[in-house]
Amino acid sequence: MKSATLAVMVPVLLAAATFFGISCSSGGEARLDTRDSGVVHISADESFKPVIDAEVQVYESSYPRARIVVHYKPEAECLRDFAVDSIRLVIATRGFSESEARFMSDSLKVYPSKMVIAYDAIAVVVHPSSADSLFTMAQIRDLLTGRSTKNLIPVFDGISATSTVRFVLDSVLRGDSLGPKVVAAKSSEGVIDYVSRTPNAVGFLGVSWVGNQDDTSQLSYLDRVRVASLEHPKLPGKYVTPAQYNIYYGRYPMIRHLVYVLKEKHQGLAHGFAEFLTTERGQLIFKRAYLMPAQMGFSIREASVSE
Repeated sequence: MKSATLAVMVPVLLAAATFFGISCSSGGEARLDTRDSGVVHISADESFKPVIDAEVQVYESSYPRARIVVHYKPEAECLRDFAVDSIRLVIATRGFSESEARFMSDSLKVYPSKMVIAYDAIAVVVHPSSADSLFTMAQIRDLLTGRSTKNLIPVFDGISATSTVRFVLDSVLRGDSLGPKVVAAKSSEGVIDYVSRTPNAVGFLGVSWVGNQDDTSQLSYLDRVRVASLEHPKLPGKYVTPAQYNIYYGRYPMIRHLVYVLKEKHQGLAHGFAEFLTTERGQLIFKRAYLMPAQMGFSIREASVSE
C-alpha cells in the first residue's frame, strides 16, 4: 500500500518542484524563452515594416530556434501596448514618458528601457507625370491645411493614430489642423497605390518604403511614384531628397527617430532581439534600408551625386 501511494506521489512532487523551479528562476513568471530561442510577440509601427521584416529575417536565420511575431499597427496602437504585458518590445518613433514608465513599473512590475536605434525621414511621393516635384515647407503646410491654391490631394497612411500624421501635426503644422482634402489610405503601401492612380495626389510615408533602390519591391514602387524634393532647411532655393546623407547632415526638413521600448522582466528573446538591433549587423540592416543608423559610426564620402 505504501509503495503504491509513494509511486503516485513521486511524479506529483517532481512536477511541482519543476514548476516551482521554473517560476522562481524568472521572478515569478515561467521562462519559456531565452535570448536566442522561443517565441516573443512585439509591436512595431507599420511605417517601418520593410526594415523590421529584414531585421527579423536575419535574426531568425541566425537563431533557428527563435521566432519573433511582429504585430504591425498604427503608432498610437503600438504606444497603447506599453500597457500590454504580453508585448515585450515596442518599436515606434518615440519612447515612453515619465507617467508611462511609472505605469509599467507599478502595474506590470517591469522597469522599461528605451534606445534610439535609427533616424528616419518622411518621404513625399508624387505621380510620375506630376509637374510638382519640388516643395518648400510653406507649400507643404498650405497643402496639408487646405490653403494651397493648387489642386493637389495630400494622402496619409491614416488620418489619425499613425506616426506620420503625428509627426506632421507636431513638427510641421504645430497646432494647425489638417484640411478637408486630406485622404486616408489604409497603409503605407496604400499611399503608394493611391498616388500611382491619382496624378494630382501627394503622398506622405516613411522613407524605408521607397528609399532602398536595391530592394526589388521598392523598385516596383518607384516605377509607380516619384520621390519629391523639399527645400533645404538652411539653404533657401536648394532642394533635397530624403537620401541617407541628407538625413545624416540634417539637410532634409522632416527627420524623425526610431526607438525601441523594452519591457521584458527576464533576459529573454526580446532582450536578445533588442540588443541585435544595436549591433553592427542590425545597424547595417538599417543602413541598407536607407535609414540612418543611430548606434554605429557612419562615414560619409563626398561624391558627385544628385541631391
